[in-house]
Order: sequence, then C-alpha cells, then structure tokens
Amino acid sequence: MASRMEENTGAEKVVAGQGQKQDDGFEVSAPAGSAHTRALNTTATTTSDDPFVVDDEQQSSSHLSTPPTPAEETRAAAQNEDVDQIQPRHHRVTRTLEPPTFALRASDIQSAAFHSPGQTTQSDSEESGFLFTPDSHDPFYYPTDIDAVIRALEDLAEHPPWPRNYNMSPTTPRPQLVFVDGTPAELAQELADYLQIGDEVSPLLAKDQHEEALAKIVRASSNLNSAPEKDFTGAYNLLIHLVLESKEPKKHLPTICQNLLKPITSSPVNGPGLALNALQAIFNLLEPTNTLRYNVFMQILKFVKGHGMFDTLKPALANLPRWFQSWDMDEEDQRKMYVEIADVAADAGEEGESYQYILKALRTIDAKDSEEVTSEEAQQLSLRALRMALLSPTQYDFQDLRVLASIQALSDSHPVYSQLLDIFAEQDLEDYNDFTEEHEGFVEKEKLDHEKLQRKMRLLTFASLAASTPSREIEYAKIAKALQIPTEEIEMWAIDVIRAGLVEGKLSQQKKVFLVHRTTYRVFGEKQWRELGTRIDTWRHSLRNVLTVVRKQQAEMVTQAQREQREAQRDHNREQQRAQ
Repeated sequence: MASRMEENTGAEKVVAGQGQKQDDGFEVSAPAGSAHTRALNTTATTTSDDPFVVDDEQQSSSHLSTPPTPAEETRAAAQNEDVDQIQPRHHRVTRTLEPPTFALRASDIQSAAFHSPGQTTQSDSEESGFLFTPDSHDPFYYPTDIDAVIRALEDLAEHPPWPRNYNMSPTTPRPQLVFVDGTPAELAQELADYLQIGDEVSPLLAKDQHEEALAKIVRASSNLNSAPEKDFTGAYNLLIHLVLESKEPKKHLPTICQNLLKPITSSPVNGPGLALNALQAIFNLLEPTNTLRYNVFMQILKFVKGHGMFDTLKPALANLPRWFQSWDMDEEDQRKMYVEIADVAADAGEEGESYQYILKALRTIDAKDSEEVTSEEAQQLSLRALRMALLSPTQYDFQDLRVLASIQALSDSHPVYSQLLDIFAEQDLEDYNDFTEEHEGFVEKEKLDHEKLQRKMRLLTFASLAASTPSREIEYAKIAKALQIPTEEIEMWAIDVIRAGLVEGKLSQQKKVFLVHRTTYRVFGEKQWRELGTRIDTWRHSLRNVLTVVRKQQAEMVTQAQREQREAQRDHNREQQRAQ
C-alpha cells in the first residue's frame, strides 16, 4: 500500500470518509471544481448547496449523504469526466442506520462487482468497514462490471439488511454506505509512508504497538497541510478514521484540529473549504452523545471566525439545544459556546445575531446563585450586552435585558450604567441630556458614541409621545419640543420612527399634526397602567355620550312612530264616519 500512497492515489480512497452521522450532524460542501467534488459524484455521499445540513427535516432531504439508486450510480458514472466507472477494490460494505445500526456483508457485490480477473477476493474477516471514494486516477483501480453492481444493488433492495417493519419514512435518517480497504495496520503504514515516516512506524506496527505508531503519525500529520489538493481530503479522512478507531481519540484530536486551523499551503483558494470539510468529518463521525463533539465544534467556531465563514455555520446553530442535551453540558460550558458564537457573529458584522447569543449566555447564569450573578465574568458579560443594546441601530426593547439577574446586579457594581439603561428603557430625551450633564465625560470615556445614543433617544421619545397621547393626534409643536429639534425636521424624524417600527401613522401637513395609527409601549409599568386607565375612562365617557345620543334618538323615533300611528288612526276613523 505504501507504493499507492507514493503514487498520490491511496490517500484518495477515503475521500468520502466525511459521510456524517445521519442523526444531527452537519455537512460542508467541498470546494467547487476540486477533484474531491468530482469524485463524490459517484459515491454514496452527496454534497449540499447549503454548506451545513443540520435539522431532522433537512437531513431527510436531497442534501443527505444517502446511497444513490442504481440508475443514479449509472448516470453519475457516465457523466463524470474523471471517473469512467465504479472502480473495484476488496471491501466490506457497511450500511449504517441511525438508529438502529445493522451490518451488511455484501459478498454478492464483492464477487460480482469488486473482483477483477485474476484476483482473489479477501474474506470479510480480513477487511474493515469505512467510507472511501474510488479515484479513476489511481492505476491500482480496475474496471468494473457496472451491470453486475446494479444487479447486486437491486438484490439488496429486494432483500434489505434492516427489518421489514423498519420505518423508512422521509423523516427517518437514510442508510449510508461506508467503505474502507485494508486492516488498521496496513492503513497506518500507508499513511506513514505518505508522510515519509514509514521506516519509523513499520517496526512499531510489527510489534503490534499500534497506539505508539499512531502517535508518530499524528505528530507528523501537520505535513498534510502541504499535500496536493487532490490528496488532502483522502489523506485527512484516513487519518481521522485511524484516530477515531484508536483507544484514545481525545488524545490525538486536538492536534489534528489545531493543524486544520493552520493555512493549507498547497491550496490557498480551496484550502479553507477543504479544512472545514475535515473538521466537519471529525464532528459527524463521532457518536452524537460523545462530548468530544463539543470540543470539535469549538474548534470549528474558531476556524469559521478566522476565515469569515459565519454564514456557513448559521444553519447548524439551530441544533445547539439538542446537542447540549445529548452531550449533557453544564451551564458553564454552554455559556462558553454561546459567547464564542457571539464573537464569531460580531466579527462577521452580524450584531443582532451576536446580541442574541450574548443574551443566551447570560440566561445560563443561575439567578438564585448570588455569587455567580455578581461574579466578574457575569458582570463583564452583562456590560457587554448592555453596550451592544445601547449602540445597536435596531434594538429598542430593553426589557429582555432588565429581567436578567446579572443585569439587575449592575445597580450595585456599575450604577451609572444601570441608570443609563433605565433612561433608555422608559424615560425620554430630556432625562438623557440631564444624565450627560450629571455624568460629564462618561459617554466619551466608555466609548458609547453620543450621537448614536442621542438619535436612538429621540426615536424612543417620539414613540413614548405617541403612546401617551390619548387623542392620537400630536401637534408638530409638541413633537419639536419633546425631540428638541426644529419644526422643519419633524417629517424626517417621523419617517425614521416609522422605519424603526416603533410607530405607525402619517403626517397631516394641513393640520400640522402627526396622526398615530399604532404604537408600541417601551415599558408597561404603573405609569402606563395609569395612562391606560385614563384612556379607558375617555373611551367610557365617549361611549356614554354616544349611548345618550342613541337613546335620545331612539326615544324620538318611538314618539314619532306613536304620533304617526295616532294620526293614522284618526284619519281612518274619519273615513269610516264619512262612509256611514
């Protein structure tokens, strides 16, 4: 096998080793145009237009890494310019179902499709079972009888390896074919030869010191970052397979992840995509309940942050609650991951997304634990959330902050910040101006951007004015006074407050008023209850007036009807008298 690696082909045999666990993993597309992308077209692993496939419904879509039908196998092989046929090797075929798992010994496929003339098929006991993608560039692959493969697969469809009553509905994860060639020792030697440390590893393998041999391979694995692009994925998948099948994967995975965080010197353009594919493969090949997934995902976050690839990560984040439950993560570890995600989002310019994950991190703090609430970590995280909320051009609701125990604790540790939060939550521009005078230089010292704060305060003041006006008509003069602006700027601020979603209404230039259609209360406390009570009293008084008018009109109508009835009766009586 060493010779195959020297031909830059053997490593390619596990290209599709990134086939993910079908329960709740995620998928990263290989870089467009790479040899790996072309090779995947003829394997059981499919790539998605969306870089990550994460939720259960998505997992059952066409983005899943599912076995192709015989017709799809044939079409893919015919259309692929680099892979003319499905190439034979001696394999055990393992079909993995999550959950449960069933093993398939495809001796029919081996004898009919993967056995070239003059070769002797190895027994199942001599083979292992992991995924690889054949590469037509490898001279050691032999032509295959496609018809034989199709017949064998049709036979498998006729006699499936899972129970007849197994639910194969679209919401059930689909089976996945996994191939690997050779024993662990052979695979380790092949990879060692590729890394040019075969002479060091061979004696260890001869003594059955597999863990020591793997340790040497992992230490030398940083050289894979300079491997040719066409070998990169295959070589890394082989390394990942060896590590995950070892006794102590957690001993070697940190080194591999750190290597993948470094530049891929052989492929400056496609390198980030290749490295992310490898990290994704590690995550997906770990058992869903394995806590190592947490550590790997943290490394993925660092990678995504360093390469500005947050968009590729966002779909996977919906799975976090389920993952945390599967990994049995405590609140502290959850908080660390939420903060890391917030950092990644902030670097990508997703301030709103970042703010939401900071809030999630704050919610992991136990409100009943006063020591945790007042800890330095909690206070700094609270200040970060508060600053983000104040400076955000889209965040106008501060109630989600004020209910958090760690935010409330700022009134003791950082009273000036707490006072500023109260102003933005329920007070107006005049109160903010008083604050800046009382705490002169505070805004500048804390780098809070006075212009942004003042603009937001004007919009919030406009919203409060609209909410507190019973008549639903606000005179221009009243708006100008509250916002401390010239009358000619009122229209501009009215447009801005409507765009911000705080108020709905329209301007009446003829009457010089703003007509309020709908408004949102910034806070609903005692003051707002009183305003609501006043408004209800006004409505009650108006309804009473209407009711009085209606009753008066009703009484008049009854009187009129009675008068008309009496007149009609008199006329009738006169007619009768004349007739007599």
